[in-house]
Amino acid sequence: MSQIKRVSRMIAGQEIVLETGRLAHQANGAVTIQHGDTVVLATAVMSEKGDPNASFFRLTMEYQERFYASGKIKGSRFIKRDGRSSEMGILKARLMDRPIRPLFPKNITNEVQGIATVLSADLVNEPGILALNAMSAAMMIGGLPFGGPIGAVRIGMLDGKLIPFPTVEQTENGDMDLVVAGTADAITMVEAGSNEIDEETYLKALQLAHKIIKELCAFQMELVDKINPVMRSYDIKEKDESAIKAVKAFLKKEDLDAISGVTKKEVKKKLQGLEVKVMEEFAASIEDETYTESDIMNAVLELFEKNMRSNILEKEKRLDGRGLDEVRPVTCSVGLLPRTHGSALFQRGETQALTLTTLGGPGDAQIIDTMDIDTEKRYIHYYNFPPYSVGEARMLRGASRREIGHGALAERALLPVLPDKKDFAYTMLLVSEIMTCNGSSSMASVCGSSLSLMDAGVPIKKAVAGIAMGLVCTDEFKENGSGTYKILTDIQGQEDFAGDMDFKVTGTEDGITALQMDIKVKGITIEMMREALEKAKIGRSYIMQCMNEAISGPRKELNKHAPMIMNIKIDPEQIRDVIGKGGETIQKITSECGVDIDIDQEGIVIITAPDQESGNKAKEWVERITYIPKEGEIFEGTVKTIMDFGAFVEFVPGKDGLVHISEMRPFRVNKVTDILKEGDKVKVRLMEVDDRGRYNLTMKEFYEGAMPSKQKLSTNNEKAKSVNDIDLESPFAL
Repeated sequence: MSQIKRVSRMIAGQEIVLETGRLAHQANGAVTIQHGDTVVLATAVMSEKGDPNASFFRLTMEYQERFYASGKIKGSRFIKRDGRSSEMGILKARLMDRPIRPLFPKNITNEVQGIATVLSADLVNEPGILALNAMSAAMMIGGLPFGGPIGAVRIGMLDGKLIPFPTVEQTENGDMDLVVAGTADAITMVEAGSNEIDEETYLKALQLAHKIIKELCAFQMELVDKINPVMRSYDIKEKDESAIKAVKAFLKKEDLDAISGVTKKEVKKKLQGLEVKVMEEFAASIEDETYTESDIMNAVLELFEKNMRSNILEKEKRLDGRGLDEVRPVTCSVGLLPRTHGSALFQRGETQALTLTTLGGPGDAQIIDTMDIDTEKRYIHYYNFPPYSVGEARMLRGASRREIGHGALAERALLPVLPDKKDFAYTMLLVSEIMTCNGSSSMASVCGSSLSLMDAGVPIKKAVAGIAMGLVCTDEFKENGSGTYKILTDIQGQEDFAGDMDFKVTGTEDGITALQMDIKVKGITIEMMREALEKAKIGRSYIMQCMNEAISGPRKELNKHAPMIMNIKIDPEQIRDVIGKGGETIQKITSECGVDIDIDQEGIVIITAPDQESGNKAKEWVERITYIPKEGEIFEGTVKTIMDFGAFVEFVPGKDGLVHISEMRPFRVNKVTDILKEGDKVKVRLMEVDDRGRYNLTMKEFYEGAMPSKQKLSTNNEKAKSVNDIDLESPFAL
């Protein structure tokens, strides 16, 4: 306990507390961060030795939501243990991974794991952004070879005002949800969703964010200085520079320049041809073990990538022959599949996204059960990246973190243009199947989703398009910012893999709806982001024009195969009548009519039906149940219960009224069972609704049989009247 170190600081008007030494003593670094009553523990551990066979940096980030953090028990009746991370937890883990990964040494072979655990959640201050700051501090005090610290801040916007560290409610009700991470020198990651915000407002938000990030970095260093950590040693997989030098001496510039082409296969074939040529030249060196086959192959690939980058920087010449600001050819088509509710194929260059829309009723919405308040999603987007899309064969093991991330980005991009639930009650499920990929598949799924929704007849407010921007810069620029750089529009696969930035921008003609930026350098400046956003706007506009040629707006009517939805407004007091005892009534309606029914607390009854006939049948049923009868109205009813004094008749579903024995015939009835039995269909008129809300019915005016000649019309011993004595002017006269 004596080793506990704690620092506190007011940042952007919010008190934030960092602490270490209390928990998780065997982790290399362990830090708790507190904002309000939200507390997150971040731990960082690096393996003692590296793996010499590692072909990539094995960094794993985990974000653990604990239901106890918000005083909640998991909703499942059978499983109460906190399970695997939710999709939201995976997205927050990726949010930590993306800015942290580039700040470790290249070719490090040690395994690094960071785990953020939410210990307390006040449901006001969002824990994900705190986790990223705590993780940076944990790696710093753990002495890991991490080029931090990095700070992270969320910026919201409400009524045109930018708000640092917005509450959960402010974020949900605002027009912007922007997360920015970076070092004290530059921005390294951006993630955002917004309601058509212009580029200039975004740049102001980014400037504000970086100002706060500098404070957060200084705040973390205040804790680090109290610890004075010992730096950990680590292992690097060294390149065989002699192999690179030997291959470089053998190859000519023309050999490397010849590796170009519009298609991925064309480039791959030429690269493979060059590899064969080099392998033949160095066969003897491989034989005598001067070099390994892997050394030679890696050397060819590195030289190819360096040549591609230098051609962009020096000649503004891209691998496929495009200009720096040129978008690949775009083709769009809709209505491809006969039975889906909406379908669209969007293709940019070689990248193809087939997006399918399925419409369902409100009951099809997804229930999100996390440590936060349970919510429902009525718009869902899934992104699938099958191995055949890149010409590979591999096991299918469910959605990867990358697929979940890309799906969430496309989902966020379309949210601002969706119709309000009160105007369009459908649940919308979109699935983007990537058919073939050569870069920017996530942006293709955004464009495909917009087209598919319009094809289905969903009244979205505007079309949304997306584009991915790239960056190539010199080594000097990476080190000290003194070199040169080039911004690329619509990056393809090799430019993404060998480039320095992947900056995705989506939006309508009037503003940005989503951003996502990842970089492989130490950071980029606001001016670089300004240039990228301006060029993205131009590219996005061109793509939008191509989309408009395929379909310029939502179809006037929903797809004929989509379910029908009908709305009925009832008095909330009548909800129990529609549901019935133990749900008996509503289950009967849904079963007999083949529909789904959802009822909200305000009395909105939503009927989802496969066709008009089924929907009308259910609607009429509900209307009968909720109908308020008026005195004098005539109904067709069913006898439910026989009593000595009369019979109870269900004259509208769920409503019974009494036909007194004296109201059954226009003459005396001695015994109810003489003329009625349970289940009989009878015509009745509502005479009155008494003070206690009971319905009194009559049926004698509808009697069409012969009148008995000597039937007594009273219950005493008076002389019976004949049929001729009946007042024919009476409303009950036959």
